[in-house]
Amino acid sequence: MAASLEDVPSESLMSEVLRRLRCSSKPDKRLILIGPPGSGKGTQSPIIKDEYCLCHLATGDMLRAAVAAKTPLGIKAKESMNNGELVSDDLVVGIIDEAMKKTSCQKGFILDGFPRTVVQAEKLDEMLQKQGAKIDKVLNFAIDDAILEERITGRWIHPSSGRSYHTKFQPPKVPGVDDVTGEPLIQRKDDTAEVLKSRLDAFHRQTEPVINYYSTKGVVASLHAEKPPKEVTSEVKNVLSS
Repeated sequence: MAASLEDVPSESLMSEVLRRLRCSSKPDKRLILIGPPGSGKGTQSPIIKDEYCLCHLATGDMLRAAVAAKTPLGIKAKESMNNGELVSDDLVVGIIDEAMKKTSCQKGFILDGFPRTVVQAEKLDEMLQKQGAKIDKVLNFAIDDAILEERITGRWIHPSSGRSYHTKFQPPKVPGVDDVTGEPLIQRKDDTAEVLKSRLDAFHRQTEPVINYYSTKGVVASLHAEKPPKEVTSEVKNVLSS
């Protein structure tokens, strides 16, 4: 952090003022992105985040941050992890609740990777209800399993920003390097055909019922996630402007 505003370059100040002005007119949105691995959530979420001035809440990242910051919930989560247990749904919802209080989440949030089960969706809704809020839209990245294998095995990620690339569909300008920072890209250890099959099985078994749960509330919008990213972005904008 700069010691005072005098030390902040004028361009940075102006761009932040303009960003805040643009964001002030945006409607609040609380979104959930649901889809199997490789369905394009990681490509679309930074675009949605910037367009609607939302914060991106990835539960894995938030858990790690809470543990590192030694927050009361982070300490509890670390105990569970150290004992080889799954972090409880209540604890994850508590960490989401905490994260939502940040200034960057004033206009709303994108939840990615949670809820994975109907029980988690119910707990999330309970927590939001206490705040007088609710989920506005669930974006269902619908795609055929067969298309996913080619997508997954060619996927490369920029770890710190979450930007994703694909050797065939969306290659970086320089192979193995992030377009924006020039830092190296990585391939996730679980981006293999074998791991994909077990993750898809889990998705169909646990997470598809979450789509049905939110469908009864009339907030699900199904996207044609097999389309090229730009076409999916257009679909997302149409859905979120209605």
